[in-house]
Amino acid sequence: MFKTRLLSGILLVIIALVTLITGGNLLFLVLLAISLIGLTELYKVFAIERKAPGIVGYVFAVLYYGLLYFKPILPGDTVDWFMMLFLGHLICQMAVIVFAYPKYNTQQIMAAFFGVFYVAVMLSYIYQTRILPGGVFTVWLVFVCAWGCDTCAYCVGMLIGRHKMAPILSPKKSVEGGIGGILGAALIGVLYALAINYWGDAGVNTLSFAVIGAVGGAISQVGDLAASAIKRYHNIKDYGKLIPGHGGILDRFDSVIVTAPIIYYLAILL
Repeated sequence: MFKTRLLSGILLVIIALVTLITGGNLLFLVLLAISLIGLTELYKVFAIERKAPGIVGYVFAVLYYGLLYFKPILPGDTVDWFMMLFLGHLICQMAVIVFAYPKYNTQQIMAAFFGVFYVAVMLSYIYQTRILPGGVFTVWLVFVCAWGCDTCAYCVGMLIGRHKMAPILSPKKSVEGGIGGILGAALIGVLYALAINYWGDAGVNTLSFAVIGAVGGAISQVGDLAASAIKRYHNIKDYGKLIPGHGGILDRFDSVIVTAPIIYYLAILL
């Protein structure tokens, strides 16, 4: 199992390197594909992956990415375009529950609407961060915060973890590990800033990267536990089996999903 997990992890890193460094259309298409796979995994939990609520969700996820891609040339205020899209999605889901009544319950309809935001919209912020000025460097903070925090939290928790963070939801996670993960992500952010300033002449602010690392690390743990909570409520071990040794897209990207938009807005503010 360890060998399988390691090989899958290496492959993921290679894919991330190629797509993030290349950026542009490649990154956009990879994120669209990942979003649709992740959306399917979430919809399977609610048994709507091949039913009307899920199909409507897929359609609006693709439409969202379409709007995002053509955002620079959209007439008028782009906020209005996205708001119309989300309202249209909500109305269509309401139509599904009305005209198919009582085939689908409210939980399924809400999950279908929620899924587009939770998976497609939030993952798209990786692309949006990449196209920012200096985004070729900033986008890596999404993964530094998410996966770096996870690794640091695990190591610190194993060494000195005593107090349970969420004893029922995730008994192995400790408060000490959580704090260690946040501090570790901040430290990695500093080291990363120093590295790209030295070798890449990026001119980034080291303190801002430390703050982004710490905040992103804290948020990534919320994302990890939130994804676990959904699985526990529905009594499933993994969202999927796409990535050997890791589970599905949502199992591997649970912390990345919520970290991406935070990094985007912190990068703009700081």
